[in-house]
Amino acid sequence: MDILIIIALIVAGIILFLVEIFIIPGISFAGIGAFVCLIYANYFAFSNLGNTAGFITLAASTLACVASLFIFMRSKTLDKIALKKNITSTVDNKAEQSIKVGDTGIAFTRLALIGIADINGHHVEVRSIDGFIDEKTPIIVSRIDNGNILVEKQTQTI
Repeated sequence: MDILIIIALIVAGIILFLVEIFIIPGISFAGIGAFVCLIYANYFAFSNLGNTAGFITLAASTLACVASLFIFMRSKTLDKIALKKNITSTVDNKAEQSIKVGDTGIAFTRLALIGIADINGHHVEVRSIDGFIDEKTPIIVSRIDNGNILVEKQTQTI
């Protein structure tokens, strides 16, 4: 009867261990339950069956956890529950594409190096190369680098 209790605890611990790793990530009741089941199975073996049986149980439970993890990862079960959807949508950047170097606008928000500006009637994200620029300050596009619009304070009015 003692061996059946130990086997049941190890099996429950392994199932909860696999649930913790593959279904419920993070520390949850499954992980805590797996830890408690495996520790209690080893404690029960040491206290009721002796040191030899305890060390055999410890080795068997460790080997069973590692083997079940390896078998579960190699099986097709993960392929069935894995997400396989590719993201094909893109961000609408028509406003950014219509902006050219030399265009002028007004800082819509405070540009604490990055902010929103109104350029050619479009609200776009810009980066300041002059440092902080207060809102409602006239700005000019100094360059466009990899989709980043770099602006500076407009020193003269045109």
